[in-house]
Amino acid sequence: MEKTDIIVIGAGAAGLMAAGRAAEKGARVLLLEHQEKPGRKLAITGKGRCNLTNSIDLPEFLKHFQPNGRFLRQAFSAFFSKQTIDFFNQQGVPTVVERGGRVFPSSGKAMDVVNALVSWNEKNGVVIQKRTSAEELLLENNVIKGLKICPTSSHKGKIIKNKTMSLIIKADKVIIATGGISYPATGSTGDGYRLAESVGHSIVPVRPALVALETSDKRSEKIQDTALKNVNVIAWVNGKKQAEAFGEMTFMSFGLSGPVILTLSGGIVDALNEGGKVFITIDLKPALDPKKLDARLLRELGQHGKKQFQTIMKELLPKNMIDFCLDELKISPLKPCNQISAEERKNLRVWLKELRFEITGYRPFSEAIITAGGVRVQEINPKTMESRKVKNLFFAGEVLDIQADTGGYNLQAAFSTGWLAAESAVNTP
Repeated sequence: MEKTDIIVIGAGAAGLMAAGRAAEKGARVLLLEHQEKPGRKLAITGKGRCNLTNSIDLPEFLKHFQPNGRFLRQAFSAFFSKQTIDFFNQQGVPTVVERGGRVFPSSGKAMDVVNALVSWNEKNGVVIQKRTSAEELLLENNVIKGLKICPTSSHKGKIIKNKTMSLIIKADKVIIATGGISYPATGSTGDGYRLAESVGHSIVPVRPALVALETSDKRSEKIQDTALKNVNVIAWVNGKKQAEAFGEMTFMSFGLSGPVILTLSGGIVDALNEGGKVFITIDLKPALDPKKLDARLLRELGQHGKKQFQTIMKELLPKNMIDFCLDELKISPLKPCNQISAEERKNLRVWLKELRFEITGYRPFSEAIITAGGVRVQEINPKTMESRKVKNLFFAGEVLDIQADTGGYNLQAAFSTGWLAAESAVNTP
């Protein structure tokens, strides 16, 4: 049998932060990772650029977490965006603030973030044990005493555990930072949920979040890969407005994606799972209300009276959406502008303001950025990240039922809960 002070399970954003901080404060720390390399999911976040955090203030920051934002207030008070930026600057990773307050490494390389965290852990004496799975939490009188582990290998992206070679490691504290089950190829297997359940924790049902949406027809396939900026998108559930968001989106062969769609996806996934009827409407001209848009159409039609209708469409839509629009409206692109009827003009105006798609599904966990659901936060002490059910057991990161919009919020939550869990584990008698 081996002995250590703290075992951290999972070498992602939360686990690397927790292990490094605990070791920095003097603890002997063992960090377990069942993949060959730590930080694999972190290395692909933000399309490989790694959106570390967001520079907006705390009250606004918390609004991006639903429904459990308040749970994170203590963690953010302990370690927030300024501390994250300062931390990475100290580790040789300068940062830059971009549109919307998004903070990235100046290099634009997520691997710089991973390498900095791993180097920091190694410098502080953390033992990183790769290809190792946590099998069982060991308790005595409902107090953590250690962990049963086993070696792992991978085959075609799947983790294979060799339980015949299991080993028991004694430890005073355990921090579960295993992440969710999105992007399973990066090592997200859901083991944290299993471990938590095994000692009495309840799990809020997990489902994909920040995920692309599937439409009921193949219309989007005609304009796939078309990216739009500055559009307003509304999600409707059973005929009622659920939420809206402004920004960028992309049409895909299966449906809709992009930042705005991902932001709205959480509520939509839940609505679909509850059997709701879901539609998306896209306002392609949010800067113009219907009256102003109609006035613009009248002006354009009047100025280009004898020209083909497709001429003025170039001023209204991206080139590869013109045929799609006119086909849906049943208007010939060759029709002279002065022959466009009032009814056709009205239909165009409505189409530009309320391009409509029925949503019937969403992409799988393998394509979701994060996992919604997880360990119920009411069972965790928000001041320490310690379990309310098992002494000396702590949680950090995506394994908890906390999720937010895109924009650096989820990664900051991982860093903050990891930091607080480490501080608490070291300071808890």
